Order: sequence, then C-alpha cells, then structure tokens
Amino acid sequence: MENKPRFKNVILRCGADKILPVALVYMFYIILHGHLSPGGGFQGGVLMVGIVTLIYFGHGYETTLQAVHPHFLHGAEGFMSILYVAAAMLGVAYLGNFCQNVFSNIGNIGDLFSSGTIFIMDTIVGLKVLTGVGVLAVTMLGLLMVKGTDEKE
Repeated sequence: MENKPRFKNVILRCGADKILPVALVYMFYIILHGHLSPGGGFQGGVLMVGIVTLIYFGHGYETTLQAVHPHFLHGAEGFMSILYVAAAMLGVAYLGNFCQNVFSNIGNIGDLFSSGTIFIMDTIVGLKVLTGVGVLAVTMLGLLMVKGTDEKE
C-alpha cells in the first residue's frame, strides 16, 4: 500500500486558496474601518470563522492547526484584553472617564485615524474577537474530527 496522502477535491482546494487572501483582506478592512462605517471590530473578528473554515475545507485539520496556531491565539486573546483595559484607562489618565475618547480632535473627519481612541479600542476589540473566535473554531473542528477521516486513512 502506498504511503501517499489522499487529497480533498482539487476544485475545493483551489477555490479555498483563491478566496482565502480576499477573505483575510476583507476581515482586516472591516476591523480597521469599523468606526467609519457599519460593522466594526466584532463583525470583522467573527469573519475569522470563515477563514478557519476555508483552510479546513481546502487543506484539512492538520494544516489548519499549523496555519492558525490555537495556543498562540489563546495567549494573544489575553494580551488583547489587557491592551483594551490599557486603552480604556487613557481616559482616566487624561482626567476623564474610563473609555472616554480623549484624542477626538486628531485627524480629519472620515480619515482612518480621525476618531481618536475609538479607532484604537475598536481595533483591539477586533483582534480580541479574531483570536477568541479562531481558537473556538479550531477547537470545534477538532471535536468533530473522527480519527482517520481527515487527510490520511
């Protein structure tokens, strides 16, 4: 018997490879422009489920684990929580309230950095949701795996 892995459907693999970069760019676009348009950090972060699913359908579970690194994402989620609290404390540091927008007078209206700390906090929320949802998606896919049905038999 050959020791060659069975690959998934070539059309599915090629389609996932073509859509994945577009999905990544779209996810970060939604995260970065959430304070200027409908959407935002949470909605952009939740798009990570689609990216994990694309990798899984195109390449299998083992490749998904190598690409997503759930242990790194889990640690990064905790770091993003600390970073959010630090950004929210900027309001207290500038003699205001917790989560107060203290840099609201920076930039021109409609520019990427025009909303002050709202942009910073929205981006941190997006990255926190991205990391948390990424770990959840990989964990759920791992629970659904039946031994011997992914890439090799």
